[in-house]
Amino acid sequence: MRADGSDGVPERVVVVGAGIVGLSTAWFLQEHGTEVTVLDREGVAAGSSWGNAGYLSPGLSVPLPEPAVLRYGLRSLLDRDAPLYVPPAIDPGLWSFLVKFARRCTQRTWDRSMRSFVPMNSDCLEAFDALTAGGVRATTTRAPITAAFEKGAQVSDLRREVDHIRQSGQELDVTEMSPAEAGIPQLSSRIEAVLRLEEQRYVDPGEFVRALARSVEERGGEIRGGFTAEEVRRSEGRVIVRSEEGEHVSAEALVVATGSWLGRLAGPLGVRTRVQAGRGYSFTVPTEHPVPGPIYLPTVRVACTPYQGGLRVAGTMEFREADAPLDRRRIEAVVRSARPLLDGVSWQDRHDEWVGPRPVTPDGLPLIGGSNTPGVFIAVGHGMWGLTLGPLTGQLLTEQIVSGKRPDALRPFDPLR
Repeated sequence: MRADGSDGVPERVVVVGAGIVGLSTAWFLQEHGTEVTVLDREGVAAGSSWGNAGYLSPGLSVPLPEPAVLRYGLRSLLDRDAPLYVPPAIDPGLWSFLVKFARRCTQRTWDRSMRSFVPMNSDCLEAFDALTAGGVRATTTRAPITAAFEKGAQVSDLRREVDHIRQSGQELDVTEMSPAEAGIPQLSSRIEAVLRLEEQRYVDPGEFVRALARSVEERGGEIRGGFTAEEVRRSEGRVIVRSEEGEHVSAEALVVATGSWLGRLAGPLGVRTRVQAGRGYSFTVPTEHPVPGPIYLPTVRVACTPYQGGLRVAGTMEFREADAPLDRRRIEAVVRSARPLLDGVSWQDRHDEWVGPRPVTPDGLPLIGGSNTPGVFIAVGHGMWGLTLGPLTGQLLTEQIVSGKRPDALRPFDPLR
């Protein structure tokens, strides 16, 4: 028996959210013969699924609250150029979130949370392979992620994190080498040390999500923009979602995959965990030489990826309202921090400047599973790892929807915790 009290695979499911998580859930539901309708406030990949760095990196998919982040965050509060930015405005909800986040920045809590990520990280790339083998016409590129450091001593922090990841039970192949051995022409002469994470991948995130949407539509699914979910309720054995404009859509089951816009739906669905927008910025720049693979600059929290013949540069964790306008000062801060570490980059010719809200939870764990309303499921709160974990989230949540049984891998991510 399923969570909505009925037997068998639901004939129709509505998914609210047309990002990587929502569309992956829709696609895997279609594998079971379910009719799907995907609703979004704007359209396909309109949020964080477009402008992120494009890393498919189980090696970096870790809980955000950890001791180094807390130390770094405290030093950053008064520095407008710091990658972590908290506006000085009085927002009781935000400061309550930050206090809860800070309390979880202990090594013991991080280790426990990391063990929750291990099963997801172990299988996440196979979920991408299932999509591309099943007709999603997009590619994932295998490449190491090269972490570059201005000072050799700075490698110790990432090396320590790698040790803790391995102690949690996750395999991670890491190679230390000189900058010359890395073979990346963009690394400047100021780079003294390199640590390379092997067996990772990257994608053009916008193109991948658009290809996923096309596949959902080709298989009979409907995708509609301009629908902002205002209310979800159950009536006469069906789930009904109402838009701000008063439109109603119903189905046997519903998946809420709205990212940072969970908002007013949270309380009525029994979700007590605040989902805070941690906004990231990105832009694209031309490069003098082709970029052979992803570059990570840990000390300034900047991720760079080969993108459409140039380099996508992404950084910043800005805790502001999800729909606040782009703050050009954050773009300029990313440029100032990355410029000394990269050569052959035309910073003045940057384009595709973007900001998007990553959904962050105080404990760093996503919310995936059933709500307190039968037939309503939630899949939000992946933080910076929504792209990496999105397809597997959709695959596992589909398993729960069609069988009524929660997969073991999803137990730590109960939305009602």
